[in-house]
Amino acid sequence: MAAGGRYVAFATNGEGRNVRVRESPDLRRWQERPDALPVLPSWARAGRTWSPAVLERNGAWVMWYATRHAETGRQAISAAAGSDPLGPYHDTGEAPAVFQRDEGGSIDPSPFVDDDGTAYLVWKADANAVGRTAVLYGAPLDASATALAAEPVPLLCRDQRWERPLVEAPCVTRWGERYVLFYSGSGWESDRYAIGYATACHPLGPWRKETKRRPWASSSADVAGPGGQEVFTGLDGVRYLAYHAWDAGAVGARRGGRGSGGGGRGARRALRIGRLDLDGDAPGLAPLVG
Repeated sequence: MAAGGRYVAFATNGEGRNVRVRESPDLRRWQERPDALPVLPSWARAGRTWSPAVLERNGAWVMWYATRHAETGRQAISAAAGSDPLGPYHDTGEAPAVFQRDEGGSIDPSPFVDDDGTAYLVWKADANAVGRTAVLYGAPLDASATALAAEPVPLLCRDQRWERPLVEAPCVTRWGERYVLFYSGSGWESDRYAIGYATACHPLGPWRKETKRRPWASSSADVAGPGGQEVFTGLDGVRYLAYHAWDAGAVGARRGGRGSGGGGRGARRALRIGRLDLDGDAPGLAPLVG
């Protein structure tokens, strides 16, 4: 995201941090910063703090993230607040903000603020973790953007061959008088992971999938398994898409190269950024920045 004349990128836990964060003046040169969420709430357990996303609200910064619910062992979604986009963020909640226990938990939160100032949250119910079909959900947020303001509504589920075995990582942005919802399908640890999109006349749908027979963005000669995307507006007013992908030919997080690209220990899944073109009949993604 862009904030205070700089760019800030947040990432899943690692390197001894709950939420990794980096800062850049130009989307090319990045510097590591301290843990953005150094203390988890009392109900959470460290080790699986995932997919952080941040928005500004009423002069403060709100981070939505997924973490492990200690009592049940399932993922849950919560919100933390801070006075600086780099953090530290503080979550004082006594319970998760979103926890769909009956659907295997909740992950991949992504906030969206519409032109009229209304904030929404979209996310994934982690039903595939309990052998069911994963569903993407959404709901409006309250004035503080730290809690849901209404009951969640289902947005999308897996129904296309390229999406198997799941859909996840939703994010929404405005597209003229319409809205576009980008989402990831298949498994992130393989080169079949890809990005699809749907369109609607309201941030909560009903959504119409536009990527039915094939994804919108998939593996190429340069990258493999793109996904986990998030839209942001740059300091130049241009919208960009941040996402993760493997280096082509080196895919897979597990030892022995169990990802379909055969990467193994040398595989590297890293942040990529492209210019998002929403001027035509279909979204476009310009050559990568970097």
